[in-house]
Amino acid sequence: MDESGGSGQPRSGTDEPADHHAGSTAPDAPTPTPADEQPPTDARKNPAPDNGTDAPTSGERETEPTASDASAPETSPADSPAAKSPADDRTFAHSGTAKTRPPKRPREPGGLLMGRPFGVPVYVAPSWFLVAALITWVFGGQLDRVLPELGAARYLVSLFFAVAFYASVLVHELAHTVAALRFKLPVRRIQLQFFGGVSEIEKEAETPGREFVLAFVGPLLSLVLAGLFYVALQPVEPGTVPGVLLAGLMISNLIVAAFNLLPGLPLDGGRMLRAVVWKITGRPMSGTIAAAWVGRALAVSVLIGLPLLTQSGALGTTAEDSVGMDTVTDALLAAILAAIIWTGAGNSLRMARLREHLPELRARNLTRRAVPVETDTPLSEALRRANAAGARALVVVDPDGNPLSLVREAAIVGVPEHRRPWVAVSGLAQDLTDGMRISVELAGEDLLDVLRATPATEYLVVEETGEIYGVLSAADVERAFVKAMARPS
Repeated sequence: MDESGGSGQPRSGTDEPADHHAGSTAPDAPTPTPADEQPPTDARKNPAPDNGTDAPTSGERETEPTASDASAPETSPADSPAAKSPADDRTFAHSGTAKTRPPKRPREPGGLLMGRPFGVPVYVAPSWFLVAALITWVFGGQLDRVLPELGAARYLVSLFFAVAFYASVLVHELAHTVAALRFKLPVRRIQLQFFGGVSEIEKEAETPGREFVLAFVGPLLSLVLAGLFYVALQPVEPGTVPGVLLAGLMISNLIVAAFNLLPGLPLDGGRMLRAVVWKITGRPMSGTIAAAWVGRALAVSVLIGLPLLTQSGALGTTAEDSVGMDTVTDALLAAILAAIIWTGAGNSLRMARLREHLPELRARNLTRRAVPVETDTPLSEALRRANAAGARALVVVDPDGNPLSLVREAAIVGVPEHRRPWVAVSGLAQDLTDGMRISVELAGEDLLDVLRATPATEYLVVEETGEIYGVLSAADVERAFVKAMARPS
């Protein structure tokens, strides 16, 4: 199984460019109005978007990450309330104490780093050690019946089998990784965990054909491994340690391939089904919906069917053997598998909806108008200029007009009004770093990636020429994100 962590969606070029810049001087006597209703009146007479809560929708195709153990990206910046606060309808000088938390950094990978094949880090999650111990115990019990002369050494053989089995799972995941890299899709990591492995692919395939290939190569490699173990088994004498190990690895790889080919998300077969429906309908979202609901039906089937198959003896056991503790173990295993499949299918639907709306987040549309002020400008004077210009942000510049820092909105709120004539803007500003300068052309996941890389409350938005365009607030991005997600797909 593999997990796509990105949209793979090209940026739309259908926006009308908004010629919005930081005003150098205030226009002639406009009346201050609420921030969301400000007229486009800076010194260069260029229109400016509002505070970013009404980002226009764009009608590109929908995309979706087909995750096996979907970790939602942690790509969501949505920590703020969906509704606008009263502070959003005030002038900049009287703005309220709105919380402006920056988008969260993604969590660092957990587990033990084992290596970097093809430049992709491979981690072993702590849960792997639990399942390795379980496999060692179960397989050791089987060896005791087949090779009783091994004694306690059977557990060393069983541990070797557990490691070899997960090496096969790693090969399965490397197949996804190599295919993704071949299609120029970045892979964040591979993680071996409780139930198999995950290849975290950060973008999704651009075509249904590539999506199908990307999903199919994993089960294909598992089938190839099963065939290789079968060939290696032929000259080996039955009833020996090598014979038992090779037979176990052949059967386990066949099971991995068959399980992953089941046609429901988040399994590889679900991604293949998604690709087929995407090809037929021309809509990746339709493929995601179909494969996700098949995945949920599959989860219910596993929950009910696996214990029934065990009780019926269809899996090689008799009804007399499948009682007591074995029955409880089978039911627990079925419940865990069903929960993983059901959760993965639901995550696929949620992530598809997220990716469908990501293109609506555009720096050009969300940026606030800003006015430049010099370092020794009193806060009261800076706010007067901002309100007169219909701006909601302050950029501290040097005498040549080069931006030095951004005045933090939260810091302004903390200064009592009677002290503002005596406080210089430089004392409330945050120095600009390279990560806080972003291009006005950024949109969607590219915009979120840049914001995550340098967490801050405000960012300087610049034109391709380096000219100041305005200031982007992390809070505005969050509100726009929540509002976009609230709309139906």
